[in-house]
Amino acid sequence: MLTVENLDVWFGHAPERVDAVKSASFTVPQGESFGLVGESGSGKSTILRAITGLIDTWSGRVIVAGEAIAGRHRSRAFHKTVQMVFQDPYASLHPRHSVDRVLSETLYLQGMDRIDQRIARLLDQVGLGQGFRFRYPHQLSGGQRQRVAIARALAAEPKLLLLDEPTSALDVSVQAEILNLLGDIRAERGLTYVMVSHDLAVVAHMCDRLAVMREGRIVEQMDAARLRAGAAEGDYARALIAASTGYARET
Repeated sequence: MLTVENLDVWFGHAPERVDAVKSASFTVPQGESFGLVGESGSGKSTILRAITGLIDTWSGRVIVAGEAIAGRHRSRAFHKTVQMVFQDPYASLHPRHSVDRVLSETLYLQGMDRIDQRIARLLDQVGLGQGFRFRYPHQLSGGQRQRVAIARALAAEPKLLLLDEPTSALDVSVQAEILNLLGDIRAERGLTYVMVSHDLAVVAHMCDRLAVMREGRIVEQMDAARLRAGAAEGDYARALIAASTGYARET
């Protein structure tokens, strides 16, 4: 579903140029959930933004569902295949657009028919229901806003969802609900996920495999079983896993 080869992403021009991603390569088979983990600033979200065309200063090869992409332009076919869910659901929703308008405009732009029925089905699928259809973002909780954002992403009936820290802006009590929703949707629709997170517990729960990033580079790839067992090969990945388990008193 997704192949990334020797991806470099940078900002600015020499001598002030900043290389945010350096020679990143990974593949994600259809139906898999793949995680990108690492400290803040390691380049995780930058990779997703380059794939979607939000950043155009990149080089390398990116192949989605067999189609190579280049530069910043993305075709309608690309956006029917790939959708992204952002970290902050309030920032990603227009404050003056109702849920109905958010979803109907997306469906219209994707060339969908039977828009009313599709909106009703989307709201049901994300656990909101018809009572939320004409509400505005300020009338919704953080979890409800993220459910709307997920519904908007699903409106195009994509095959690949890019998830950029989809629960980090939410209360802890709501995070599990959204993660379980995403897990159910993936199972029902046979979707492929690429999930960025700094929370290794989330990645261990949601992903089949993952790549560990440090200072723009992928330093290690492993499956989720090795992550859960703390069986990383490299020193950095081991230290990252150890840090995620919390404080351990010396004896």
